[in-house]
Amino acid sequence: MEENSIKNYDIESWQEVILIYRSALKQVETKMEILNDEFQHVHQYNPIEHIKSRIKTPESIVRKLNRYGSEPTISNMVDQVNDIAGIRLICSFTSDIYELANIIAQQKDIHVISVKDYIRYPKQSGYRSYHMIITIPVYLTEKTVRTKVEIQIRTVAMDFWASLEHKIKYKFEGTVPEEFREELLACSKMVADLDSRMETINVAIQDLNQKENEDGTQPA
Repeated sequence: MEENSIKNYDIESWQEVILIYRSALKQVETKMEILNDEFQHVHQYNPIEHIKSRIKTPESIVRKLNRYGSEPTISNMVDQVNDIAGIRLICSFTSDIYELANIIAQQKDIHVISVKDYIRYPKQSGYRSYHMIITIPVYLTEKTVRTKVEIQIRTVAMDFWASLEHKIKYKFEGTVPEEFREELLACSKMVADLDSRMETINVAIQDLNQKENEDGTQPA
């Protein structure tokens, strides 16, 4: 079966393009659920706490194209907007993020287009998350259409911060007052410190469990 990228596929309507993006999103979400189940089976541990997915609204897509100075056509939408289909993976620990990203990149039917590591290199606002733009094949009756999906991976603490920032930006229509920007940045640093300390505790517990398994002793 012939495989095309979605921008080379003859799309006639908005409904058709959204069908393709929704199908891509379902495939990625199913993959993540299977990986999480496998981790539970093999390691008795779930790296993914929550999975959230969404398709951008037409209004949001048009606003983004307007910012790019592009006409709001289906062709421009498919070619220029990388996050029409988006999935967010919420993890307990920062190490889970990088392990998941590595596993996703190794999936044979997934192609990684770009990566933005806002954990090692946070945005000026304090935003922290790991972003991947990938493509995945969507199998239709006559064609296979390779479709873009944005994957965001972050900890519970990062997600809480990002949710609050989003609400504040919405409240002030994108122009956040200085006092809120400073407070958000301070909170972002606290979130990073919290994630680091929780990671340290988790590593210490894992080391203790490994020692117990090796020598068969129990802690006093």
